[in-house]
Amino acid sequence: MKLQKTIKSEIKLSGKGLFCGEDVKLIMRPAPEDTGVVFLRTDLADPVKIQVSVDNIADRDRRTALKKGSVAIETPEHCLAAISSLGIDNITIEIDGLELPGFDGSSDEYVKAINKTGLVEQKSQRDEIVITEPISVINGDKSIYALPSESDSLSITYDLDYTEHTGIGRQLYSCQVTPEHFESQLSTARTFCLEAEARQMHAHGVGTHLTPKDILVISSDGPIKNTFRFPNECVRHKVVDLIGDMALVGKPVIGRIVAYKTGHALNQKLARKIAKLSEEQQQESNMRTGALLDIKKIKKILPHRYPFLLVDKVISIEGDRKITGVKNVTYNEQFFQGHFPGTPVMPGVLIVEALAQVSGLLFAQKLEHTGKLAVLLTMDTVKIRKSVVPGDQLILTAEAVKVRGRSAKCNCVAFVGDEVAAEATLKFMLVDDDAV
Repeated sequence: MKLQKTIKSEIKLSGKGLFCGEDVKLIMRPAPEDTGVVFLRTDLADPVKIQVSVDNIADRDRRTALKKGSVAIETPEHCLAAISSLGIDNITIEIDGLELPGFDGSSDEYVKAINKTGLVEQKSQRDEIVITEPISVINGDKSIYALPSESDSLSITYDLDYTEHTGIGRQLYSCQVTPEHFESQLSTARTFCLEAEARQMHAHGVGTHLTPKDILVISSDGPIKNTFRFPNECVRHKVVDLIGDMALVGKPVIGRIVAYKTGHALNQKLARKIAKLSEEQQQESNMRTGALLDIKKIKKILPHRYPFLLVDKVISIEGDRKITGVKNVTYNEQFFQGHFPGTPVMPGVLIVEALAQVSGLLFAQKLEHTGKLAVLLTMDTVKIRKSVVPGDQLILTAEAVKVRGRSAKCNCVAFVGDEVAAEATLKFMLVDDDAV
């Protein structure tokens, strides 16, 4: 079983943005299980979180960007390539500006910093996307394919065709993406552009702080005032960009990717298609298990963890009005050790807590887009109707009565079979998620 990983301790980096040239400071912090990769713009009056997801891709020329509302993160691809290739699942990246540090146009500084602090395994299993059928994106003579593979990791084959430009030519690169290969063969490959492209960008005020000594600018005779680190450095960097763009899927991708002359735009279209495949796979799994939200999705929404996560799955959701969840009660529950050893009975207060958690999942349908969490405030008309014992299955229902700007209220009932085990009217205060 592959376990999720995060970094052992925080990492601080600083530098200038590759395109904008502004100084920026960056702090990488360890993150809990199932967090994913999250950027946090700390230079704003109200810091904004941006999840690495295909839903947050912003359209840009020659680079990758993420966006939430009017707030963006520019050129994260080299950082994401390092995070993905080194096997990091959960990390929070604080940044006090618009664009990540570009350094020398490679992923090398990110790899060195991550290796210096090291990684730590977490308890939850990695949630991987396995390519089970061919997926393609084609635009003129450019193409990219995701194909099934017998390997348990990602492999990439990239065909870079600059036949008409003698400074680059045609380059082919194929590899299995492992931490060791990325560090030794890919991380130092730098971004590049043609001499004519560099002049055009400078004319538009882009990258004016850079000289050919800072970045690979290639003429018909090769790099200007610079040298290649590898004879095929250009195609190697294209592979780095592709790895960074595949990280936008939000989960590790298992399969084989074959690309011809692609750039960020086509890479991102493939990432969207792979994410859609993941959703379809999850829906099929939910149909088999009878769950709309399984435990993995629940853990991404609720902050609760063992031994206090008391909802195993959600079996029905009616918009933002009503929800039904399930808690399977087993003898292995920690609370049965003391309540009571000879006659195990689930504490009534924990049944009410389970109802509060399923209510939180209901409110999350709206609140996940506003950066807020529902925190239990009051409990009214609480009644425990039936003892709940090992082997019972609690059916937890919550129906919203009011949802206002800073508060929410719902009527909740817990059933065992057709019998009511508990009922309560719960009121919640809606708070910013970083305040909890």
